[in-house]
Amino acid sequence: MAPPRSKKRKPSFRRLLKTSGAKLENKRRNRQFKQQSTAKKHRKEQRKLRHALKDASARVPAPLERYGKRPGDEDEEEFEESLPVDMLEEDDLEEMRALAQKASFLTRNLSSCEPVHARKRKSDGTVETYEKTPRKMQAEPEKEIIHLLPIKDKTGIIRQTMEKPVVRKVEEEETEEEEQPEEDMTQEEQDIEMMSSLSPEEQQQLRGQKLQERKLRIAGLASAILADPVSSMKKLKELRSILMETDPSVAVTVRKLVMISLMEVFKDIVPSYRIRPLTEEEKATKVKKETQQLREFEEGLVSQYKFYLENLEQTVKDWKQKKRKKSETVALQAYKGLAEVAVRCLCELMVALPHFNFHNNILVLVGPLMDDPCSVVSDMCCDYVKKLLKQDKMGQASLGMVKVISGLVKNRNYVVRPEVLKCLLCLRIKEVEVKKDSEDVAPKKKFMTFKEKKKNLSRMQRKWKKAEEKLEKELLEAEASESKEKKLKLHTETLNIVFLIYFRILKKAQKSALLPAVLEGLAKFAHLINLEFFDDLLNVLHNLIESEDLTYRESLHCIQTSFSVLSGQGDVLNIDPLKFYTHLYKMLLQLHAGVPNDDMGIVLQCLDVMLAKRRKQVSLQRALAFLKRLSTLALHVLPDSAVGLLASCRTLMHTFPRCDTLLDNEAQGSGVYLPELDEPEYCNPQNTALWELHTVLRHYHPVVRTFAAHLIAGAPSEGSGALGMELSRRLPVDLFQDYSTKDMMFNPPVVTLAPKKKDHFTSPLFLDTDLKEQIDCALAGDADSKYLDFFAQWKPCIS
Repeated sequence: MAPPRSKKRKPSFRRLLKTSGAKLENKRRNRQFKQQSTAKKHRKEQRKLRHALKDASARVPAPLERYGKRPGDEDEEEFEESLPVDMLEEDDLEEMRALAQKASFLTRNLSSCEPVHARKRKSDGTVETYEKTPRKMQAEPEKEIIHLLPIKDKTGIIRQTMEKPVVRKVEEEETEEEEQPEEDMTQEEQDIEMMSSLSPEEQQQLRGQKLQERKLRIAGLASAILADPVSSMKKLKELRSILMETDPSVAVTVRKLVMISLMEVFKDIVPSYRIRPLTEEEKATKVKKETQQLREFEEGLVSQYKFYLENLEQTVKDWKQKKRKKSETVALQAYKGLAEVAVRCLCELMVALPHFNFHNNILVLVGPLMDDPCSVVSDMCCDYVKKLLKQDKMGQASLGMVKVISGLVKNRNYVVRPEVLKCLLCLRIKEVEVKKDSEDVAPKKKFMTFKEKKKNLSRMQRKWKKAEEKLEKELLEAEASESKEKKLKLHTETLNIVFLIYFRILKKAQKSALLPAVLEGLAKFAHLINLEFFDDLLNVLHNLIESEDLTYRESLHCIQTSFSVLSGQGDVLNIDPLKFYTHLYKMLLQLHAGVPNDDMGIVLQCLDVMLAKRRKQVSLQRALAFLKRLSTLALHVLPDSAVGLLASCRTLMHTFPRCDTLLDNEAQGSGVYLPELDEPEYCNPQNTALWELHTVLRHYHPVVRTFAAHLIAGAPSEGSGALGMELSRRLPVDLFQDYSTKDMMFNPPVVTLAPKKKDHFTSPLFLDTDLKEQIDCALAGDADSKYLDFFAQWKPCIS
């Protein structure tokens, strides 16, 4: 009968194809591991058998124990000796010989009565036998054995070994190295003793000589590196080693010089691209000699740059932690100066080399220093960060810096300096990716496939189509559309993080010192906020203004932010910001009039956004009320602010032509003007006139007088009452900045005429003729001149 067929089938080829490569590789490895483990076990058993046979063949059988004669045993021995040997038969003799060959029979104590397979007891004299064995002292150290290549013979594999030769020179060098620091220490002590024995003038002279030597050495190395950077890696390493100057008299100065010199050297020799590490395949391939030299230069440059940055970082850490080094080379008081130079070098490299390696590491180091308690360090870092954000065009460095600032603000629980957030105002972000429509999101139509071309086009048409597609690809590459998309993507991500910082502070830390910077930042980037946040953001800003916890400037920033939101994408929303118009109308009279400040610039920007750019949403009553209040405010403020306000009045009169009714003294409707009412819609501004302009006509500033005369004439664009080109084409904010009085000087300067010199002195006219005669005689030098009696009229009264 045939054996039953196995139900387990072999996998088909198609099933093998479906099996993943990783699974097949794991199966193969498991199979190899099992084969190796079984072979290993087999070799281990064979080795044990060989050792057992070798021990058994080399063992010498121990003789039987002999005992002393006992009394009464003499007869038995004599009896045994007297027995004839021939009494044993041959079978018995062979059995005895067979037993003699067994180990149990030879090693067993025959005098004991124990059975053959009983366990051996431990002898009580183990310690005594161990003490009696002689000790062998190891006279020579154990020699290391080197395993050589084995030799295969007929008998098998013969393994070869060799003793490693001992080199005693290494030990001698180690002993010399151990003795060397002692000599160095003694030499340093000798230098200190020698310096202490000199006078202060001699010490200063010796220090100057040492410093001059170090300067010449630094300058020589730096110039050699700049002359040939590719072949000067050793000199760069030597220059970096001077950072560890050990002479206490010049250590601080030399380290500062080396830090700045290395910074300038790296700024000059660093290439304009990022150096990446080579792969194993690239290292294995053969290249030209020049290419290999360039690779070695790049590798050495990156390593030296890394070590230099680590040294700067360690210097800053030592200053922050105030660590005292083992060697008193640099005193604790000098840590601050060294740290300031190190921070400056880091900031310079951050701005100059944003494309090179380890730039993100520099950002992580500089970011926390922007909020350092030391004002010198924090101001320096903030200035360099602003410079970095201003000059960054692609957005990669800006994104990294914004991430660092976001983490810093969050980790310190929103307790940072406001200057940290003010740096974000320098971001160069004008466009971001807005949510696209379905047509834009849909994939673009690809070029025709080969089948479509073959079906629909002729051979010549296919040829022309191929050339046309090639040309289109080249044009796309020339336009650099990919870089534009990448730039927009980076800017979008950066702006999202910025708004995340601002919204966190608005939500969790409304009473912190960061709120003014947040409101100012929102006012700048509000036109880029998504429509989803508009309603919530306007409610938050309105609540902040009504809370009355904000300063005047912060309230202005809230109003500016709200109208920046509504003037951009917010045009599509049906929101009436009447409450913000009311807030600004009420706050205009609270502006400080006696000090030059920047609040007027924000007011002028708000007026431009609220009235000029939203002219269709502003009623005539509101425009008249603002025009009247601005002309009233122009009477109190400084000349620069007055020029800006009158320029805004001119813009209003041009935007709303019916505002010229305020130049007429006749009433235009019912009611009385209520200047104290804070509602611009209900204060009846149509029943008043701009009488303030006639007062401003007598202002001491010539430009203010010019604007007042222009407005009284109806703000004409042409004719005798029109403004000049330099004033008519300038915005109110620009005019306010042009005629600023921050320097405490009259702007424009007053032209003074030099007085004419008089040829002769003319005495003033006197009413008393006698006094005039007396003065003339005194001037002429007449000695016989009579003296006036000033008491003549009082003598009758006295008598």
